[in-house]
Amino acid sequence: MPTRLSPSDLYTLHSPSRCELRVWLLAHGEVPAPPGAFERMMEDIGRKHERHHLDALGPEVISFQGLPRAERERLTRQAVADGALAIYQPALRAEVELDGERIEVVGDPDFLIRTEEGYLVRDAKIAREITEKDHPEIFRQLALYGWLYERTFEVPPTALEVYAGTEEIVPLPYDGAATALHELALIRALRELPTEPYEPVGWSKCHDCGFKGHCWPRAVSRDDVSLVVGVDQGLARRLYDDGVRTIAALGERFDSGTLAELKRPWGAREQRVGKTKAPAILRSAEALRDQREILVAPPAFPECPNYVMFDLEGLQAILSNPEIIYLWGLQVFGEQTGAFQAAVLEPGDTDDEGCWRQFLTYARAVRTEHGEDIPWVHWASYEKTHVTAYIERWGDPDGTAQWVLSRLVDALPITQNAIALPLYSYSLKEIEKYLGYERSQEEFGGTWAMVKYIEAAESGDPAARQALMREIVKYNREDLEAMWAVVEWLRERAGTGGNGR
Repeated sequence: MPTRLSPSDLYTLHSPSRCELRVWLLAHGEVPAPPGAFERMMEDIGRKHERHHLDALGPEVISFQGLPRAERERLTRQAVADGALAIYQPALRAEVELDGERIEVVGDPDFLIRTEEGYLVRDAKIAREITEKDHPEIFRQLALYGWLYERTFEVPPTALEVYAGTEEIVPLPYDGAATALHELALIRALRELPTEPYEPVGWSKCHDCGFKGHCWPRAVSRDDVSLVVGVDQGLARRLYDDGVRTIAALGERFDSGTLAELKRPWGAREQRVGKTKAPAILRSAEALRDQREILVAPPAFPECPNYVMFDLEGLQAILSNPEIIYLWGLQVFGEQTGAFQAAVLEPGDTDDEGCWRQFLTYARAVRTEHGEDIPWVHWASYEKTHVTAYIERWGDPDGTAQWVLSRLVDALPITQNAIALPLYSYSLKEIEKYLGYERSQEEFGGTWAMVKYIEAAESGDPAARQALMREIVKYNREDLEAMWAVVEWLRERAGTGGNGR
């Protein structure tokens, strides 16, 4: 029996991020962690999105959903021969020779839709931005469906289309599926490797992967060089190929000058590490190797008796719904520590203008009480991006939001530039844990909060809805406390010489 491959194997390779090791692990019996609450929620949204499009196509659609695969393949061929207007859950199969081996390829597009010239292939996806850079798996999958259709009916499809999360129909190119077939050959080869391939870990890359619990502890146990902050995927692979496979080996082999000149893959070309990145990478490696802090420079926080800690909770754009900020949290810390304040959008309410206006009222009061120069401290770019977006969405009548923008201080790059920490990430959650800050909740995080917010919006029980919102508000308040703890610690640390905790 020939090896069987399908478009789902392309998803294994590319989603949630490209990983060759994931292909090998699945083929060798490793079981990923079950999907979390967010993943289950998105799967449910995806099913509803697909069903919505099915209903919109009307009663003429022939559905093969739930039938055995062999029966669906037979009925698909018959329905196309009969000129059916639209087919839901068709099944296609073809064979191809890849690297000298006959491979059976099967695929189940969501829809085949008749046009004047033939049939087009359409799939429903909840992604809003359908680009090859963001979603190569979608492009490969649809191309493979097109190839299967062409092999089955001896004519190419008239088009490949995606019914996107925006409810728009997005056309995709069809090139005969050369890239998709090349990747299927790679997947077959990966499956047959006797030992697992090297795959660099990465904080963002591995975060949503079901195999993180398998791969991350093993990378830590072998001091994998890819754990060093600043070592990107291309650099990790180049170092590995050059025999530099551990954190200690990185410092032994390179100094700032030689590492800066090292070229590593960067897209379709190569790029030097560079004079700015190389010293920071080596300091991070040294901090991890010696398990100590290395003070680089005084933290560039503006001197002020008081600081606003500022943190937002947002609901990402899902399907046709725009991204919204449902909680704007702020608190003044310092010589005149104030009360926690949060402008909150009630669950289920899609008109967020009132929430924005409430935030501006809070910000205006801070400006009045503490003056023009008080810094607004946040972590990473999320707050700046969304204050700017909300000015465009709802306006800024008296310039309060522009004032907030002018006073924003991003604590993440300040921390990165001031001190090298024996950590694998500069996320706020990792640093606060390193400092010993303890939260009152066992579960927390931006994705967790978003799931809880959607649960609250869908709850018919007012008491349950309020309980969920209290959990989210507490999480945001503790985010502000944790951020202030990091700011205080870092400003104090600058006077110690950075000789360890």
